[in-house]
Amino acid sequence: MTEEQVVFEEVSSQLEGAIKSQMFGKPCFKIEKKAFVCFFQNEMVFKLSGELHAEALALEGAKLFDPSGKGRPMKEWVQLPFSHKSTWPRYAAAALNYVKP
Repeated sequence: MTEEQVVFEEVSSQLEGAIKSQMFGKPCFKIEKKAFVCFFQNEMVFKLSGELHAEALALEGAKLFDPSGKGRPMKEWVQLPFSHKSTWPRYAAAALNYVKP
């Protein structure tokens, strides 16, 4: 397991109610069957909206999540590089709150 994946697992597993699962064959965490974070290309991906989405996307190296690699990104999902690992817990919590019923 890479250092990046270890941090992803630590951050995600500490969120109340988060269940480890798979999304597009990649590790993710869900709450009530709704994914809110995933791990892709050694980076963490968050489902966000509003100001937090814009804030995360403005970080250096951030991009919209495009799991197919065919130029069809998922609009609500922001992929953040490991260099921003200190922000991962905050965005993970926000993503959880965004999808939580």
